[in-house]
Amino acid sequence: MYRPVLDAVAGSLTITALVAMLPLLTLFVLLGVLRLAAWKAALVSLAVSLVVAVAAYSMPVGKAVSSGLEGAAFGFFPILWIVINAIWLYNMTVETGHFDVLRRSFAKVSDDQRIQAVIIAFCFGALLEALAGFGTPVAITSVMLIALGFRPMKAAVVALVANTAPVAFGALAVPITTLATVSGQSEHHLAQIVGRQTPLLGVFVPMALVYIVDKGKGVRATLPATLVCGVAFALAQFATSNFLSTQLTDIVAALVGALAVVLLLRVWQPATAYVETETDDDLVGARSGGSARAAARGGATGAGGHRTRDHRHDEPVPTTTAGDLASRDANRTDSTADVVRAYAPYLIIIALFIVAQLPGVKDLLDAPSKAFHWPGLDGLKTASGKDSTLPVFKLNWLNAAGTLMLIAGLLTIPAIGISPRKALTAYGATYRQLASAILTVMAVLGLAYVMNASGQTASLGSWMAGAGAAFAVLSPILGWLGVAVTGSDTSSNSLFGALQVSAAKDVGLSPALMAAANSSGGVLGKMISPQNLAIAAAAVGLSGREGDLFRRVVGWSLGFLAFMCVLVYLQSTSVLGWMLP
Repeated sequence: MYRPVLDAVAGSLTITALVAMLPLLTLFVLLGVLRLAAWKAALVSLAVSLVVAVAAYSMPVGKAVSSGLEGAAFGFFPILWIVINAIWLYNMTVETGHFDVLRRSFAKVSDDQRIQAVIIAFCFGALLEALAGFGTPVAITSVMLIALGFRPMKAAVVALVANTAPVAFGALAVPITTLATVSGQSEHHLAQIVGRQTPLLGVFVPMALVYIVDKGKGVRATLPATLVCGVAFALAQFATSNFLSTQLTDIVAALVGALAVVLLLRVWQPATAYVETETDDDLVGARSGGSARAAARGGATGAGGHRTRDHRHDEPVPTTTAGDLASRDANRTDSTADVVRAYAPYLIIIALFIVAQLPGVKDLLDAPSKAFHWPGLDGLKTASGKDSTLPVFKLNWLNAAGTLMLIAGLLTIPAIGISPRKALTAYGATYRQLASAILTVMAVLGLAYVMNASGQTASLGSWMAGAGAAFAVLSPILGWLGVAVTGSDTSSNSLFGALQVSAAKDVGLSPALMAAANSSGGVLGKMISPQNLAIAAAAVGLSGREGDLFRRVVGWSLGFLAFMCVLVYLQSTSVLGWMLP
């Protein structure tokens, strides 16, 4: 039997918590300061977590290694299983040219890159988050932005920052349902509270995206569009989560936000459209062979772009500009059938995920699921002495979001007219494209499982819970920390949901508010998680530059987190207590 001791180092919770921080500090320093490739930083940090588990917490070596292996397995299934199949579907649309049709369709709504960032990264990304989550929105929207002429680094940053406000209700609200299960709070009550926190983020995120694209002058020039989109999204997210359906929250919010912008653009347009050319700095590291970026831009390069040399790697890189694309697109007229086929994969995804949630169908898909005890983790306890749920690995292979994405991909093959042989080739190429991201995600989830099983996570949480009434400020930070490590709001809620409730009861705060704060604060850690950074970098052809991405998004993450901390604290007092249901 192994039961974690939270003050294992010198009998001091504070000292133990500081030791427990070492894997996380290692991860962030290697990424953000030393700018090490994400997969290398993740492997080193995983090794540090194993050393801390064995040396500081006296966890048996076998159990520590087994927990890391289980985390790696969970990183592949269900998380990477979703991303791989989503990117495969996207790659097939690139192969057949239907992605170009989709790009031209979006471009016709507005040729202004600032507006495109809002519609694609925020609205369409929110829809993808609602249906699949787990990195899919970042992967797909970033390459869509590149196809519209965005620089690779900027496309990745925009996609990462956009993937915030929708996350708590992502994957058909799995983070909320998980939080309700582990915390013992009402699912609807938690959804109501989160639905009165994250919508406020939704108001400001579109402006943040425009600032990333075109700084302050861009924000001023597009204020009507960003306000209309943000407010429409926020109101829809609030209304749906509070009065309609937890599971449909992001679907409704994404569609309402997009519709609001499209309707506005019928009567208003920015005074001047904004497009931007690429620079050598942003192209460094972008490889032309096999990357999603090259796939998205390769056809355009041959049709009118020119090539230059990447002096660090001595490889040719495409420098086609948004103006080049717009000039050629002006002479292209896509038939109605082409447009329908271009949208077909995403319509198939929406329909499939909705059908999969119908009561009878959901039970049917869940029937073949298997749960088994992970080898080597017998006798694993929590710090309170209860049997840990960590060793139970659920293989819900048929109703997993990744399997549904795979089925959607198979249905897409005849819908877009790609041959089975080319589809299979694209599937193999997707694994090669995501190789470093796969290794990163598996290592990071291994790190998270080792920290959880050994007690490192619980030590950190208990130490923060000792802050008394000030815990209302720290509560979102705990959720943020969980997502920063695991890359998943669902996983963070699993780690800290029960701890938030326990700490809230000890210090006289609302258990439901603190549990909800874990999820709302957590969404802001997603953009800096090594998992998401690796997916974004791989998608835009910048693998190895995750450290650069981290440094460009960490300020946004911390800024939004500070806002959420203040909001939750005020909601725990009479100042904004009236906001709670």
